[in-house]
Amino acid sequence: MTWVLANLGLIAERSWSHLGLAVPAIVAAFALSVPIGWFAQRFRWSRAAVLSLAGLLYAIPSLPLFILLPTVIGTSVRDRLNVIAALTLYGVALMVRSVADALDAVGQEVVGAATALGYPAWRRFLGVELPLAGPILLAGLRVVAVSTISLVTVSALLGVSSLGMLFTDGFQRGIIAEVITGIVATVVLALAVDGLLVLGGQILMPWTRRTR
Repeated sequence: MTWVLANLGLIAERSWSHLGLAVPAIVAAFALSVPIGWFAQRFRWSRAAVLSLAGLLYAIPSLPLFILLPTVIGTSVRDRLNVIAALTLYGVALMVRSVADALDAVGQEVVGAATALGYPAWRRFLGVELPLAGPILLAGLRVVAVSTISLVTVSALLGVSSLGMLFTDGFQRGIIAEVITGIVATVVLALAVDGLLVLGGQILMPWTRRTR
C-alpha cells in the first residue's frame, strides 16, 4: 500500500496510456467487424471461410505479431499505432463471429416485413437488423473489450507505456507491490470499461432493460 500511495501519479499515467491503446483498437475492431460479419451472414458460401480466417488471426502469438506487423504497415516496433493495429486484428478475430451470429438471430419475418414496407437494403440493415442484433453485438463487444485490455499489457515488452510496465519494472526490481498493482489496475480497468459498455447498451437499447 505504501508503494501505491507513493506512485499514484505513475499508476494514473500508465492507466491513461493503457486506455489510449485499448479504446481505439476496440472501436476499430467493431467498425471493421460489422461489414465483415454482415458479408459472412449474407453470403452463406463465404461464411465458413471468413469465420475460419478470422479465428486463425487470434491464434497468432501476440509478441511475434507486434514485432512482424511493422514490416507490413510501415511503423516502428515501438510505435503506438503498431500496437493498436495488432490489437485491432485480435478484436476482429473475436468480433466477426459475434456479428454474424447476431444478424442470424434477427427474425426473418421482421426482415421480410421491413422489405414489404419498402425499406431499401441499407436502411433495413441500419434501422431494423442492426438494432435488433444489438444485445448479441454488445455481448461480443464486451468480450473484445476485456480481451483487448488484457492484451495491451504485452506491449510493455516492447517498451510501450501501459500498465504492463508495472509488471516488467516490478519484476526486474523485485517490487512485488508494483506487480500486484499492475494486475489489480488492469482488472479494475477492464471492469470499468465493461460497466460503461453495459450502461451504454442500456441507454442505446432501452428495450433490453429488465422490467419488474
